[in-house]
Amino acid sequence: MKAHLLVVDDDPRITDLVRRIFAYEGYSVAIATSGHEALDRTLERPPDLIVLDILLPGLDGLEVARRLREAGDNVPILMLTARDAVANRVEGLTVGADDYLVKPFAPEELVARVKALLRRSQAERHEVLRYADVELDTGTRLAHRGAREIELSPTEYELLFLFLRRPRQVLTREIIMDRIWGLDFEGSSNILEVYVGYLRAKLESEGEPRLIHTIRGVGYVFKE
Repeated sequence: MKAHLLVVDDDPRITDLVRRIFAYEGYSVAIATSGHEALDRTLERPPDLIVLDILLPGLDGLEVARRLREAGDNVPILMLTARDAVANRVEGLTVGADDYLVKPFAPEELVARVKALLRRSQAERHEVLRYADVELDTGTRLAHRGAREIELSPTEYELLFLFLRRPRQVLTREIIMDRIWGLDFEGSSNILEVYVGYLRAKLESEGEPRLIHTIRGVGYVFKE
């Protein structure tokens, strides 16, 4: 069965175009024209993915994403917006978006990104990844170290997911940056080190042994 998409934008030219693009691909598409309407529609019929503008009347797209994540909703979110500054992209990804595409956009790129997000989401469902005393439930997105529950931000979750997928394997900076932030990311050059620091702090908060090791000049490895 094809996925159900929610497109959130107050410009009817955009919603009409995106609806036609994904209807042609066989997806069912719902439309919301404000942030509040978007949240209502996610309750009425939970979508498999949300295409979300930032500039919306009332509640903006950033706040919509933030509220969904705070409510524990892990639906993939692709932000489709005219805001093209690096700071805007970083803010969108930080509050919970999974991908970011700037208008005007190429329809084939939009379709490709949505399909990639849906593949990743489906692959991650209902799986428990374990290494050493660390456990990550991809269905609930809950992490544990031993009996201790660890609360993760969306980016920290993606990083831990990647490490647990490939324990004992050296991951280069390029591989991690591509997987977490995408090839076209133009933000701070030390963002990976910042998030590795956040994740280490949470994994080692009670003095547990380090699992994320730096391979100088190469990247990182997750191992005992």
